[in-house]
Amino acid sequence: MLQQPSTPGPSDAAGFAATRWTLVLAAARGNVTPRAAEAMAELCRVYWYPLYAYIRRRGHDTHEAEDLTQEFFLRLLAKNYLAEVDREKGKFRAFLLASLKHFLANEWDRSHARKRGGGQTMLPISTVDAENRYRLEPWHDLTPEKLFERRWALTVLDQVLARLQAELSAEGKQAVFDGLKPFLTGGRESGGYAEAAVELGMTEGAVKVAVHRLRRRYRQLLRDEIAQTVAGPEEIDEEIEYLLSCL
Repeated sequence: MLQQPSTPGPSDAAGFAATRWTLVLAAARGNVTPRAAEAMAELCRVYWYPLYAYIRRRGHDTHEAEDLTQEFFLRLLAKNYLAEVDREKGKFRAFLLASLKHFLANEWDRSHARKRGGGQTMLPISTVDAENRYRLEPWHDLTPEKLFERRWALTVLDQVLARLQAELSAEGKQAVFDGLKPFLTGGRESGGYAEAAVELGMTEGAVKVAVHRLRRRYRQLLRDEIAQTVAGPEEIDEEIEYLLSCL
């Protein structure tokens, strides 16, 4: 589960110079660089599913949702788009949902008759995979907006865990990650230290130390992932608190 991180350290502000969303916001001031375009493309690649789920919850069928998602991102990444980004929309999450609502309300009808993007695709969307995920979504009391926010929070979590796994795997510690991951996701309580020690061939004390380090690194990566989607370090804690409320 997402965890409330500790108080931000002095490195937070320094690290903001090159985050993905701030590169895009800088491009909105008129300096559209290849780096900014790549940053926007990467954000879209990571966060496409919450928008797909929103479109499906709005009543569109599977194929319409795929077409709409692809067309929306193709327009979002159009050559002149970065210069039109509204810098007042400080959080990428809020900007993206507002932009999608505008697209659905005002633009899709005019292009519905033609094949999306002239036959282009920009996202590796698997309809089967997307629908398998969508079938698992809760139905009660979740408006399209609430579903979008919940999926956004879970996507952040997925990204953090993927980055943490990649780090440990690169260190030859994939088995350690697999064994200790439940301590991060709530699948195993602190009482499971002894069991994990047996599984991993470690002492119980070593497991406790490893879990502590893993949680600390998780919190650091969580802050970094959130930083990629907000306009300044002062927004990190607010965004994490909000996403916690969406789970």
